[in-house]
Amino acid sequence: MSVDIHSKIAKLDRIHRMKVQSRAAELIADEMSLRDLRKARKLTQARVAKVLGVTQDSVSRLEKRSDLLLSTLRKTVKAMGGDVRIVAEFRDRPPVVLSDLSEEARPRKSPQKRAQTLRKRRLSVGR
Repeated sequence: MSVDIHSKIAKLDRIHRMKVQSRAAELIADEMSLRDLRKARKLTQARVAKVLGVTQDSVSRLEKRSDLLLSTLRKTVKAMGGDVRIVAEFRDRPPVVLSDLSEEARPRKSPQKRAQTLRKRRLSVGR
């Protein structure tokens, strides 16, 4: 005999039912495609396209791609009202949020450029 999950949840008291629904929402939110994310935000492809300055067809094609530039992903999520964070997960340590990948982050100078800048500062101070 099969068990219907909906009837099982309906038999739970209100507090347990809310916990189940909350956890289900968390699990669903943990992984979404761009299309699912756009729909969850109640946005149309046309609206996202307008914010991005592209055509609706471009958004449709973007949602079907499996390989995106980080900048494209960032712009698309920003058009939906969000931000992108990249998390590296390892078996032997807690997850790590990668820094310096944000659009606002200043590009770092190479060690050679930093040394050159320091030399220039020292020379200008000695004058």
